[in-house]
Amino acid sequence: MAGHSNYVPQSAAAKWLESRLPVISLVRGSFIDFPTPKNLNYWWTFGGILMFVLIAQIITGIVLVMHYTPNTEMAFASVEHIMRDVNFGWLLRYLHANGASMFFIAVFIHMFRGMYYGSYKAPREISWILGVVIFLIMMATAFMGYVLPWGQMSFWGATVITNLFSALPLVGEPIVNWLWGGFAVDNPTLNRFFSLHYLLPFMIFGVVLLHVWAFHTTGNNNPTGINPKTKQDSLPFHPYYTIKDLFAVVVFMILFAYFVFYIPNFMGHADNYIEADPLVTPAHIVPEWYFLPFYAILRAVPDKLGGVILMFGSIAVMFVLPWLDTSKVRSGTYRPLFKQFFWIFAAVCVGLGYLGAMPAEGGYVIMARILTAYYFAHFLIILPLLGFIEKPKALPASISEAVLASSGGGKPAGAVAAPETK
Repeated sequence: MAGHSNYVPQSAAAKWLESRLPVISLVRGSFIDFPTPKNLNYWWTFGGILMFVLIAQIITGIVLVMHYTPNTEMAFASVEHIMRDVNFGWLLRYLHANGASMFFIAVFIHMFRGMYYGSYKAPREISWILGVVIFLIMMATAFMGYVLPWGQMSFWGATVITNLFSALPLVGEPIVNWLWGGFAVDNPTLNRFFSLHYLLPFMIFGVVLLHVWAFHTTGNNNPTGINPKTKQDSLPFHPYYTIKDLFAVVVFMILFAYFVFYIPNFMGHADNYIEADPLVTPAHIVPEWYFLPFYAILRAVPDKLGGVILMFGSIAVMFVLPWLDTSKVRSGTYRPLFKQFFWIFAAVCVGLGYLGAMPAEGGYVIMARILTAYYFAHFLIILPLLGFIEKPKALPASISEAVLASSGGGKPAGAVAAPETK
């Protein structure tokens, strides 16, 4: 990354620091002078949005833990204390709780953008895999954070989800007992979840740095899926994309602020404002909305072990996505068949989210099984076959040519000799 910078220190202090720790040239090479494809659209701004929300989550979380008590007798009361007695505690909690939902909204858009434009294809496989790792750690962090208020849904959600590990042969029960710290969800469980919830965001931040390093090494993907060939195909990241990202963050923050100040509990569950009671089971136990598609996959299988395997398999399949898609063309813009199947897949994911919130009975279960089958078929059957049967559109010769064509300044001369894979 440092190789992108043309920074030359001027002051004696800057020269001294640069000769011993070239941090200024590293930052400039990564976020200022970094050559970026000139055709990136606003779907690429969600990376910057995610970095902003992650930092906001870490800051608000650090302040909240100063007032939270990880004890089953006091956890619920400490949350009420934060809401009622701590200066702007209500704001910090709503920012943190809704920030988790905003984080997942941005991540889902970020991932689907990557799928549509082929950002997982060579040579960006490592960047994609690191992104899936971030997604996994996010899910673990969010689940543990949901347990901390110690409401009814917190307690019973933790009970149901941790019980899933008992389906594993031989090692299942010991794992569950280890997670619980006993024979039921209780004080040791809350303490462990609190500790891990505090730790994992810093792990996310570390993997994010690796993620950024990975795609800065290979270069950004872009809507055409063609690598920059000349200097005319790229722009320095600053000021062109810093301003674009800043504008997108401001727009996203308007949405964020609307939820925080007007409907802060919209994406929560009313039962979580009732203190946890092991003797009273809620009528309908559901996880947070961002887990619902995976919850639907879990319940679609009558066998407990089979459901657990499919649920984890629905995420594991993303790790091998770069090798499942056999097409030589990256961008979905030039893949007419892929484009249709992509939007069907997106609709299936939304449908699974809806079914995850519904009772596991009757037609809901049948629909969940159909959509689950299609989910895996998309990765394991459709994508491998499309590479052989699909006839992609003609690719432009360069990024500049595509930009000029879209703006009416020129017309693509035709397809390149061979689609780029490196």
